[in-house]
Amino acid sequence: MKFFFHPSPNPMKVALLLEELQTPYELIGVDTFKGEQHQPAFLAINPNAKVPALVDGDATVFDSQAILLHLARKHQRFVPANAAENAQMLSWLMFIGTGLSPFSGQAVHFLHHAPEDLPYAKNRYLKEVERHYRVLDQRLAEHPYLAGDSYSIADIALWGWANYAPYILGENGLAAYPNVKRLFDEISARPAAKRAHGLKEKLVLKAEFDEETRRNLFPQNQA
Repeated sequence: MKFFFHPSPNPMKVALLLEELQTPYELIGVDTFKGEQHQPAFLAINPNAKVPALVDGDATVFDSQAILLHLARKHQRFVPANAAENAQMLSWLMFIGTGLSPFSGQAVHFLHHAPEDLPYAKNRYLKEVERHYRVLDQRLAEHPYLAGDSYSIADIALWGWANYAPYILGENGLAAYPNVKRLFDEISARPAAKRAHGLKEKLVLKAEFDEETRRNLFPQNQA
């Protein structure tokens, strides 16, 4: 199994699940700041030029939510057997994949990387991130995990972005969402999460966010 990785929110979801499963895999760094995601060899794996991606035998999977589902179903772990909880797991997994994840990504862009200050865009995406966290917080006020009583890939997906909450929400991070913070802290204390965080130490990646990085991450903006 080959795992194409960069230590950013969506790949971190998959890193956590792989470490929870303790299944063997080859870690392959993709230096997105240098533009390696646009090379033909990687585009053959993910034509969308994003990490993460996974080659699992004959199966090639891209998009973090798809990879979580692929691995969880293959190993029959972190997916509730109970039909009602499984439905909740799928609902919250998609809520994160279509809501928290893209809105967080756009908030990061307009708050930190846009070439011009756009107050409307900054406010729009920040407020949507906050709204999504409020919805998640209410769910977690009523249940220990997003699916209900069991830890699942929906929680793993949330953890991927919650790691970066202070970068969007400011130094107080998840303080306004105590139930999300409770779950985030619980997952972060798991040995698998510590191993997932340690993966970046195995790679040598560009750290500078310069003009080259901007062109490689946002090539469509150059047109």
